Amino acid sequence: MSDNEKKADIKIADIVPHKYPFLMIDKILERTPGVSATCQKNVSNNEPFFQGHFPGYPVMPGVMITEAMAQTAGVASGRTHGMSDVGILAGVDKAKFKKPVFPGDVLIMKSTISSIRMNVIKANTTAYVDDKLVASAIFTIVIVPGAFNQDSL
Repeated sequence: MSDNEKKADIKIADIVPHKYPFLMIDKILERTPGVSATCQKNVSNNEPFFQGHFPGYPVMPGVMITEAMAQTAGVASGRTHGMSDVGILAGVDKAKFKKPVFPGDVLIMKSTISSIRMNVIKANTTAYVDDKLVASAIFTIVIVPGAFNQDSL
């Protein structure tokens, strides 16, 4: 398999340890491990957070957009769920939200790894709806060795 993995070769469960309702990625569109990733979130009216954010004017919470972008950074990092270690979000810098995200939107997240030093990964990540920037942030992810035991994999 080439370093650049296309969507047909990628299973989310093999890479991302999150499960419903906290899995914020519906599809991995492209991935070059340790370099970059592009992921998709189909924002549905059935998302649990829309029940209270906001009734009558449903807007995807910024923290959920941030989580979707952080999960995309994790996909870009090159780690896989089959490994016994886990990436923990250690920092969010320069987070900006430019436009609201609504039910029915397709959120496309793009993450590029800017540095990997020992067990610390930095990633520049952006999110788009209809090719318009809706959010951006720089994430710091710390890899915790042996966080998963064999039973949890």
